[in-house]
Amino acid sequence: MDKLLISGGIPLKGNIRISGAKNAVLPILAATLLVQEPVVISNIPHLNDVTTTMELLGRMNVQLMMNEKMNIQVDTSSINNFCAPYDLVKTMRASILVLGPLLARYGKAEVSLPGGCAIGSRPVNLHIDGMRALGANIKFEDGFIEAHVKGRLKGADITFEKVTVTGTENLIMAASLAEGKTILRNAAREPEVQDLANFLNQLGAQIEGIGKDTLIIHGVKELHGGEYAVLPDRIEAGTYLVAAALTRGHIKIYNINPDIIAVVLEKLRETGAEITTGDHWVELNMHGKRPCAVNIETAPYPGFPTDMQAQFMALNTVAEGVGVITENIFENRFMHAQEMQRMGADIELQGNTAICRGKEILEGAPVMATDLRASASLVLAGLMADGQTIVDRIYHIDRGYECIEEKLAQLGARIRRVSGSEFKKMQENK
Repeated sequence: MDKLLISGGIPLKGNIRISGAKNAVLPILAATLLVQEPVVISNIPHLNDVTTTMELLGRMNVQLMMNEKMNIQVDTSSINNFCAPYDLVKTMRASILVLGPLLARYGKAEVSLPGGCAIGSRPVNLHIDGMRALGANIKFEDGFIEAHVKGRLKGADITFEKVTVTGTENLIMAASLAEGKTILRNAAREPEVQDLANFLNQLGAQIEGIGKDTLIIHGVKELHGGEYAVLPDRIEAGTYLVAAALTRGHIKIYNINPDIIAVVLEKLRETGAEITTGDHWVELNMHGKRPCAVNIETAPYPGFPTDMQAQFMALNTVAEGVGVITENIFENRFMHAQEMQRMGADIELQGNTAICRGKEILEGAPVMATDLRASASLVLAGLMADGQTIVDRIYHIDRGYECIEEKLAQLGARIRRVSGSEFKKMQENK
């Protein structure tokens, strides 16, 4: 099992390019199931979750071709299997996103229930209730969601009892080919949801209200092929900016729209960072200063993203002052706090609140990642630790960050990936 070895204390400096958004490409790949003609998707990040989604489509006998630029052509004309099996769903909960498009275009779907999640409950009932409102017949058998509909799904007026990103995406896809008009109220507004809707509209869907909490979808009989570029990853962008801030560095990131990370940039300015922006770039300069601690509360977009909470906790552990972090989206999403405490971080947990008292520097230690963003936060903590930090279970980080060790090394970090066998030899030779 690969590990990351980090020697901290170096301010990050330089330029990097942000990859395509994981949380946008996964629903867009699922949405290709709605389309009768080939679709070409570009700005694809090289991530384990993308590979898993491609494998899932491949098992349905969807034809996928990737070129040297990581552009993927998807052709669903030969599909003959409508099942998302447990061995794939258990590694990537986003697999449930095939439910809506399979039902809408083929009238049937069999999707494994996702099971547990390290960062708390992500119930599928909002997806199921929405599909039933569109006319689907759904039952649960042997750990699977078995769904079918006679003819086309029918438009409906649906109000989500709570904001759900994947639930909104699933219903957008299902409603795109439904008969009549669908209204989705209390819909998620995240940029990735907007990207999915823009993708579908480019292929002939009729979705109104993109970016608002009420979406109106006029169902069409079919979608046509086309090309689409996935938007850049705002969480990856935020992660590298926080890395620069906590190491007192100076970096410039490209291929990012500053508007979609406005709330993150606002918090970074509170830390004392000087931030300048252009149409597709952001520059952060700490001028060698230690960051100031900040208070954050996670909330649905356009609020502060839960996927940036762990990274800001890493910043607060080495910041000047006390920062209070309140997690309002997921329960059990402070599992990285205990690992940071192993590095000397002063973090007090009180339910869904973490109180961080900053220290000048942390201490390198072996730590273990528990989920995607937790793994990123431990890497960031290692960048400001004295001695060596060893981050284990980095398969989590490979789900959502493209070549993170290479990009950080490009900015001057002392970081490298080692295999389990290589690490064992290193320990034996000590």
